[in-house]
Amino acid sequence: MKVAIIGPGAMGCLYAARLCQSGETVYLVDYKKERADRLEKSGITVDSAEGTLVEHPNCVTQIPTGLDLIIVLTKAYSTNNLRFPPDTPVLTLQNGLGNVEILCTLIGSARLLAGATSEAATWVEEGHIKHIAGGVTSFGAWTSCPTDQASEMLGKAGFEVTISDAPGQLIWEKTAINAGINPVAALLDVSNGRLLELKEIRQLMRDLVVEAAKVASTEGYRFDHSLVEVAEGLCEQTSDNICSMLQDIRAGKQTENDAIGGEILRRAQIASLPTPRTRVVYQLLRGLENR
Repeated sequence: MKVAIIGPGAMGCLYAARLCQSGETVYLVDYKKERADRLEKSGITVDSAEGTLVEHPNCVTQIPTGLDLIIVLTKAYSTNNLRFPPDTPVLTLQNGLGNVEILCTLIGSARLLAGATSEAATWVEEGHIKHIAGGVTSFGAWTSCPTDQASEMLGKAGFEVTISDAPGQLIWEKTAINAGINPVAALLDVSNGRLLELKEIRQLMRDLVVEAAKVASTEGYRFDHSLVEVAEGLCEQTSDNICSMLQDIRAGKQTENDAIGGEILRRAQIASLPTPRTRVVYQLLRGLENR
């Protein structure tokens, strides 16, 4: 089958390489032509505990037609700039809130799949990533898009896949966890595991997750397990991982602060719900981005 991966970051490279390895025809879409040309020549290298994987997806600057699936793994702030061919199912596994709403305006809800992934990967250099830890790729139909083909394709590539009837809940859970881990790690310039080592920082992370979960509840989402415990468990599981937000800060790039903390603040304001820690952390990270 033919699949396009939008976004040549750490997660995009991971999914592209694994899908290539499983025998799919893969197009890695990069808006920068010079980088796409370099990746076309060098291929994608993935280091993991199992060894080193080198694969050569087709690196292009436009999404081709005739695909079976498009997977969106680009940064949230780029979603509104995407343009899709007609009819192809689109799966978003992006960080943050608001991507689904934008994609629905671009392609309609009937061919949209949405969810989240807990795979952990760190950027080493262009086209070279380190797969820190495996995770679960969970998604579902936003309205009526079939899930079987995407699930089978990802499962064949070795990803652990679960299908959900509530993809909005998946997105909110991932966002709440990211809201606790990513901005704090970015501000302190530390790996995920370090967040558990200092009592005050661990408590800040917990408080941020709780604030996000309270905002989610105003939109009708309830969680039958502790998101704080999930966040702490993820920090332990990915203790050496440099989260995407910190990778962006180190590279001098824009972060997804607006799609995570900014969206939580916006939705909290609509619900008249105070989120003081989220606001301070959002403001500090905004300052760090604009130094």
